[in-house]
Amino acid sequence: MTEKWLNQILEQHHREAFMWARQCCNYDYDQAKEILQLVYVKILEGKAKYDEKANLKTWIFSVIRYTAIDYQRSQLIFEDLGAIENVIEDEPETVETFDYKELIMKLPAGQRQVLLLVFYHNMTLKEAAVILTLSIGTVRTHYDRGKSALKKLILNTGIYG
Repeated sequence: MTEKWLNQILEQHHREAFMWARQCCNYDYDQAKEILQLVYVKILEGKAKYDEKANLKTWIFSVIRYTAIDYQRSQLIFEDLGAIENVIEDEPETVETFDYKELIMKLPAGQRQVLLLVFYHNMTLKEAAVILTLSIGTVRTHYDRGKSALKKLILNTGIYG
């Protein structure tokens, strides 16, 4: 794998990689930029190696996911408890605008990640299973339950009837 080829591949997948990084970081723009920079450095320095077992995009998404998890764990060690309490907010009593992102964030993490990979990143369930290091059966379960839960959340908003 040459550096020129790697740079070309990273540029080709940059937009989707950044979207996935944002989703892994709960839509925190600055943290997603930091994660993606760490991922690119890992890849270019050879710390993350592509073994050609999976699709290249799947591999990049896996590296992003694990880098985000490691980064978030490292940030929690130094997080002030007062700051954590300030992050928790009460749910708004009335919803004035329909926000799909807000509904997706209400899903359990496994369901949310599978739905984002499949619907927003056009991945197959098998590719999602590789990225999330889950069995295909577990991913199918998250996918089916996530779709059902999201449908209920959408219907409960009342905008479709």
